[in-house]
Amino acid sequence: MQYRKFGNTGLEVSALGFGCMRLPVLEDGSVDEKETVRIIRHAIDEGVNYVDTAYPYHKGVSELVVGKALRDGYREKIFLADKCPVWLLKEEGDFDKYLDEQLEKLQTDHIDFYLLHALNRDRFENQVKAFGLVDKMKAAREAGKIRYLGFSFHDDLNMFKEIVDYTEDWDFCQIQYNYINLEEQAGTEGLRYAAHKGLAVVIMEPLLGGRLANLSDHVAAKFPDNKTVVEHALDFLWDKEEVSLLLSGMSAARQVEDNLAYAGRSHVGMLTDEERAAYGAAKKIYDSMSMVSCTACAYCMPCPFGLDIPEIFKAYNVFGLRGKNGAKAEYEKLEVKADQCQSCRHCEKECPQHIKISQVMRDVVKIME
Repeated sequence: MQYRKFGNTGLEVSALGFGCMRLPVLEDGSVDEKETVRIIRHAIDEGVNYVDTAYPYHKGVSELVVGKALRDGYREKIFLADKCPVWLLKEEGDFDKYLDEQLEKLQTDHIDFYLLHALNRDRFENQVKAFGLVDKMKAAREAGKIRYLGFSFHDDLNMFKEIVDYTEDWDFCQIQYNYINLEEQAGTEGLRYAAHKGLAVVIMEPLLGGRLANLSDHVAAKFPDNKTVVEHALDFLWDKEEVSLLLSGMSAARQVEDNLAYAGRSHVGMLTDEERAAYGAAKKIYDSMSMVSCTACAYCMPCPFGLDIPEIFKAYNVFGLRGKNGAKAEYEKLEVKADQCQSCRHCEKECPQHIKISQVMRDVVKIME
């Protein structure tokens, strides 16, 4: 395992972090606890020292399973990251209530890296500022419940800079970034801005919700064939000195083994000129074929009308990549189709990608039906 400086904290973290939003699941959709514990512990045994979870992941089960995985001395081997569910805070005492609940679920007396989760302008104004959450985080740090203060982010660049500049107490931040999302949300400029301020920068969605692991032949052909498309995507990030670590939501043992191998070869400045040129060429084709920027995070779920929004978007993106026949095959597997969308827009309030979901559903109907 390779290790990297974590901002100005003086800590070193593994180049690869274990993200716990997409854990192994059983046929009924519940988390496979036995396999999850096994692969998390194996990753730690191989040098991963950063494990990331959050209150809503797997409908609240992720924290519980992570707590079990970190028994038997594994908690002492890693830095644990968790997130405050900012959108659930409705009154003054809620911050401490949720933090205490998380500590209990995780079976620990402290969380190393605590983030305000998925900040955007609305949450920043109506929760972070309104409830003085930075001061509450500092108080929790004084009480020994958390060690370092951070936030994860889904909004535009100007908002990102405003949050970074809001306080000198941030130790780190977490942003969505990959070779496709160069200018979306915080983007390359935001990455450099935060790093220049001394913040550690954690990268989420390095594979764009798995989409960069399943490229069309047209896109994949732009890369040298010396690596898998996954390794190319991860190396794009590890090449940059501003990146402190990247999170991978690993749901299978093979993914863990592959990512451990890739991380072991990683270092700043690792790319050749040929590889650097390939990312721009691949992005140009990808952008022309992608229909919707869904990462399958499922924050939009459940839909009150029964739509599986990420799966509908998955089929829609197949249309862009392989045409209507391939897309129809995926779409017909769905029990509830896009025409059942009632445009209530509940999902749009939760979407980190700010997708106009109700409009896209109408577009899906036109193409598929």
